[in-house]
Amino acid sequence: MKIGAPKESASGEARVAMTPASAKDLQKLGYECLIQKGAGEAAGFSDAAYKKAGVSVVSGAALWKDADIVAKVRPPTDAEAKKLSANQTLISFFYPASNETLMETAKEQGASVIAMDMVPRISRAQKMDALSSMANIAGYRAVIEAGNNFGRFFTGQVTAAGKVPPAKVLVVGAGVAGLAAIGTSTSLGAITLAFDVRPEVAEQIESMGAEFVYLDFEEEAQDGSATGGYAAVSSPEFAEAQLKKFRELAPDVDIVITTALIPNRDAPILWTKDMVEMMKPGSVIVDLAAERGGNCELTVKDEKIVTKNDVTIVGYTDFPSRMAAQSSLLYSNNIRHMMTDLTPEKDGQVVHNMEDDVIRGATITHKGEITWPPPPPKTKAIAAQPKKDKPKELTPEEKKAAEAAAFKKETKTQITALAIGGALILAVGLVAPASFMQHFIVFVLSVFVGFNVIWNVAHSLHTPLMAVTNAISSIIILGALIQIGSSSTIITILSMLAVLMAAVNIFGGFLVTRRMLAMFQKS
Repeated sequence: MKIGAPKESASGEARVAMTPASAKDLQKLGYECLIQKGAGEAAGFSDAAYKKAGVSVVSGAALWKDADIVAKVRPPTDAEAKKLSANQTLISFFYPASNETLMETAKEQGASVIAMDMVPRISRAQKMDALSSMANIAGYRAVIEAGNNFGRFFTGQVTAAGKVPPAKVLVVGAGVAGLAAIGTSTSLGAITLAFDVRPEVAEQIESMGAEFVYLDFEEEAQDGSATGGYAAVSSPEFAEAQLKKFRELAPDVDIVITTALIPNRDAPILWTKDMVEMMKPGSVIVDLAAERGGNCELTVKDEKIVTKNDVTIVGYTDFPSRMAAQSSLLYSNNIRHMMTDLTPEKDGQVVHNMEDDVIRGATITHKGEITWPPPPPKTKAIAAQPKKDKPKELTPEEKKAAEAAAFKKETKTQITALAIGGALILAVGLVAPASFMQHFIVFVLSVFVGFNVIWNVAHSLHTPLMAVTNAISSIIILGALIQIGSSSTIITILSMLAVLMAAVNIFGGFLVTRRMLAMFQKS
């Protein structure tokens, strides 16, 4: 069978659904690959590169006629949908909830349509999750776009000419795009705040160096698996508390990046006109939900506007396309993984298994029927688990009492150990000669010192500081050196072995530490 990727017809779209690298992988599955002439040029992939990868470069008309599987990025136009034929398969973004007429056309043509935006969010399907692939790029690019329009430093600086404060960035929504924006913002040195209606993502946000914005509002935790890992609709009371919090933050933040979307709905308005008016001149809003109406009340789709108080609002919907080469590589990999599932025998023949959760969930038309919406997948969607209740914070008095109890317990343990050790030494001393007792006492003291130096180090400091601690603990080499001149052959041999092992510990500890620290040095 033949799989082909046409040139995207949407204005300004630079991505392509097949790259030379993905074509080689598709050929390993048994497919013959076609590409429309010039389809990859905007993304940096020449026709010559495709030919070198074994891809046939054809005209658009020939591709739609000859390809058994057509892979696209954007949803097809009406004209493209009418080119589909019976037994032909289209794989692309489709957004069936807002393209019912287009879906009806595909059904009438008898084609099977796999919508990459409908891939269920289950563990096995992560490699095909094109929404996440593109959202990751959009989140990164949103911060770069914000920086370009902000015109000031993200990170704070102290120079001879004066002090420059760091930018303060607020990211609304901590999905894939939001987390990518948070990661980029913090890496650039900005003070980053983040909000999400799912409190269980607070740990992820804080682990990336950002501060989670909490609401003083109690609402039942949402089950993300019920909405495919996305946020669900909030109650009116929660929405009001949310807007109140944003009004508090608006005068203080320099950059706002909004990413909040709810499946099959218009984007919720989270940043109102009065919030924009509260912001400082020169501030920037990047609305990643612009394609669905926008989270900012003043967003204009596909445009950048500047308000009366000099706030820039960016409503572009083509952020992934602005990084076309990277986007095409990731999206074509998503397509390739989908084709791997559709080709279980790797013989170049599509097996459209409607019992498979992933294939069934993404299929919206098949065999002359509309199959959307799909039934819930047998496997639950990926969703962050709510955090367990935090332990009650102790009062200063309770902390003091707990520390005293712990000290008493530790002291009791040490006294018991010393008593047992003393009794053991006394018992041995009653039967052993004086020369033996001299060596035995040195041995016991060495073990005691080594044990306390090593085991009293907190676990969080074991790497790389543990390597240095090991070296310090090798102070027991002194005991071995003292004993190495003993008249007893056995003791001399044991002392030599002790010196050897302690020396390895000393030099090995510092060598390991040096290698670990070298990993964090820029070349």
